[in-house]
Formats: sequence, structure tokens, C-alpha cells
Amino acid sequence: MSLPVITVYTDGACSGNPGPGGWAAVLEWKGKERVLNGGESDTTNNRMEMRAVIEAFKALNKPCHVKIHSDSALIINAFNKGWIDNWQRKGWIKSDKKPVENIDLWKEMLAAMQPHRVEWIKVKGHSTNERNNRVDRLAVEAGKRPASG
Repeated sequence: MSLPVITVYTDGACSGNPGPGGWAAVLEWKGKERVLNGGESDTTNNRMEMRAVIEAFKALNKPCHVKIHSDSALIINAFNKGWIDNWQRKGWIKSDKKPVENIDLWKEMLAAMQPHRVEWIKVKGHSTNERNNRVDRLAVEAGKRPASG
């Protein structure tokens, strides 16, 4: 059985780091789209980038082949370069012997992506990719609204 292919663009934004922030994800499937976004009053850019990915996974109600497009080198490299496997193997300690930041969100992301086949695709931020620019605008707007969490 072939899995439905879902294309997802995600981004996070923060005004100050830490500060108020927002996240956004646009899920595309068979010409339809679903827009998700939200914000927090006191967060970081990396947390918002991660929240966007997590919420995209959580919005899927059955196993899918998910193509995650992100301008977050941290997220893309964590999976494409095997960093996350090394972190887990070493008790969530990075190669510089410091603890991995945002372990709570990494664990939530791993759980949320569990039923899916995931492809991690790096896009250049603030460039000519209109879909990435759109989620960036949505994330910035979400960060300006009263916080949801």
C-alpha cells in the first residue's frame, strides 16, 4: 500500500531570542492545503521552528509520506546527518559534551513522526522560495498575536 504524500512547509519566528514567537505550517495534499499556526509569549526561534514541525505531524490522522521543507539547518541536519540518533545514544548529550537544548520538543517530534515516512528537505530561508516565504510571514504574524501557550 502506498502512503499519501503530504508536502509540508514549516517555519518559526521570534521577536527577540528569547521573546514572543510564532510558528506556521502549510500542509499540501492533492491540490488542497491546510494552514496551521500559533505562538508563545516567551520562547526561542528554535522552539518555534520545532513546534511548526510537530504540529504538522500531529495534524495528520493516518500514516503518510511526509516531505518536510524547512529552513532550519538544526532540524534538517538533526535527521539527515544522524545527529538525533547520536544525541539519543549519548543520553541527549552533544559532541561538545553539553546537553541538547529543547529535549522536550525533540522527544515530542520523534513521537509525532513515528507513524510516518519522513523526508527532510532543506530550503534556503528568506530567498526566492515563495512557499517558504509564506510560512515565514505566517509565523511572524502568529508571533504578534496574543500567545496561545
